Amino acid sequence: MVRTMRNIRVAAVQIEHINGEKPANREKIRHFVEQAAPQNVEIIIFPECCITGYWFLRKLSRSELEELAEPVPEGNSSQFLGELACKYELTVGAGLVEITDDGTMYNTYVVAMPNGEFAYHRKLHCFVSEHLTSGDSYTVFDTPHDCRVGLLTCYDCNIGENVRINALQGAEILLAPHQTGGVVSRDPDLMGPVDHQLWENRDNDPEAIEAELCGPKGRGWLMRWLPTRAHDNGLFLIFANGVGPDDDEIRTGNSMIIDPYGRILAETCRPGDDMVIAQLDAELRERATGRRWIRTRRPELYAPLTVPTGNEIDTRTAKMKLKQT
Repeated sequence: MVRTMRNIRVAAVQIEHINGEKPANREKIRHFVEQAAPQNVEIIIFPECCITGYWFLRKLSRSELEELAEPVPEGNSSQFLGELACKYELTVGAGLVEITDDGTMYNTYVVAMPNGEFAYHRKLHCFVSEHLTSGDSYTVFDTPHDCRVGLLTCYDCNIGENVRINALQGAEILLAPHQTGGVVSRDPDLMGPVDHQLWENRDNDPEAIEAELCGPKGRGWLMRWLPTRAHDNGLFLIFANGVGPDDDEIRTGNSMIIDPYGRILAETCRPGDDMVIAQLDAELRERATGRRWIRTRRPELYAPLTVPTGNEIDTRTAKMKLKQT
């Protein structure tokens, strides 16, 4: 018997994490899970590395990273997520730094399910620290909620092939945890830093900071490409982003839920911790344009996609070195 996706209620959360303060960050996760459960949310996701903190990782030595990192799923944070999932009967995902038995470390996103199972994704395009290794496999899995889920972390979503492969492996919903927006760049057409004074004055002048977060440094940049990932692959997309100070940059939030036509079902421009919830209508996916397009692919033409051009560079070089020149 072929399983079909059913309607499901999901949530995307944005939080301002505290660098290195895992207990405090976990308590924020608990707070939103407790808020989501009575609203019949079945899947709730939080941002990339929101348990450990993110952008400050680039400044840490290997020994400092090892002290912050945890095994997955045996570590305290994974088990914390597992306890929440079982207690509130929902699936919850959040990001951290993982360390394996041989000392290899990854930017990892952990998903805990109410049946006691875990899934986890090691970021394919990791660049924040030379001490972290990029993952080498895709993460697409079945959930207890009668849906199949794919998972890509931040930069992973920038590469169209990654999203398409998730769709080809049966993903109906893509979890997309990020730490983005407000990025300092030498490219004048790409985002740009958010004024720290606007953030510090957000309570007195919320309109000014919201205009900044929803402008070209935040939502405006996301709208150039994020809905396309959902539309072209005929899947729902749950985007959970950091918000507020992330070391010396300001993350822009804009957490949102997108349908298979690239339409925004729910979103927030709030300059602070927030949660958005949406009901996913499974029938939309059955007739989505992107699914029809995928069925008309001609794989025999796509061999050049697997052939290196000679122009490839690793993600860390592109992000951490070229941006400085």
